Amino acid sequence: MTKHKKMIEKWKKDPAFMAEYDALEDEFALLDELLKARKKAGMTQEDVARAMNTKAPAVARIESGGGSQKHSPSIETLRKYAKAVGCRLKINLEPI
Repeated sequence: MTKHKKMIEKWKKDPAFMAEYDALEDEFALLDELLKARKKAGMTQEDVARAMNTKAPAVARIESGGGSQKHSPSIETLRKYAKAVGCRLKINLEPI
């Protein structure tokens, strides 16, 4: 097991860490959907950036959850990303 995997396994035993991790579940799911859609479209970040009329670092920030600035993309930005990869944005609310 790599040092990184050992570190993650250790952290997962910490209830405070797991609470924070679980709180990000929806964000992780969104980021996963973005990456799946781009890969299914056979596009690079540069390709998506051109289709969105922006630059590749902006696409990288969208796909990484905003980086250190933790800025969430707007619905309009997500809509443009979806269109660039041949999808449409669909948002729904689920009862908890």
